[in-house]
Amino acid sequence: MRVTKYIITSPESDILPSDIAMKIYGSRHDVNVKETCFGVIVNGEEPVINELVKEIRDLDPSGIFIKDRGFPPGDPRRCRGRRGGGARPGYYMIESESKALPAISRALASEKADAKKAAPAPAKKGPLSAEKLEEIIKSEFS
Repeated sequence: MRVTKYIITSPESDILPSDIAMKIYGSRHDVNVKETCFGVIVNGEEPVINELVKEIRDLDPSGIFIKDRGFPPGDPRRCRGRRGGGARPGYYMIESESKALPAISRALASEKADAKKAAPAPAKKGPLSAEKLEEIIKSEFS
């Protein structure tokens, strides 16, 4: 089944829509791509799109957002060139949503940083001393 997704970048992200488009073009998957001011619209078979979305999201996990779109790029029901101009339906919603993305990106980045701080230090790996082994055995069998 063919699906269409928006890949939207936060205004504070270092990743540009053109970077995303170039990554998709370089992947050589059979998909349709349309670059927009907010990001990229990509249309293709669902497994391919899901794989691409995962690869692209890894570029900036807290600054790239994915949104489903009901219509492929150029669909006459949404294409402003075929409707006589003006903003396409849904444009203003994406515009208002994109204003909140910097705050969401900072929150996601902060959460990720906090999770790294809270993670316990990995245990030292090395040979177990005989004394430590005896202590473990005694505690288990006493």
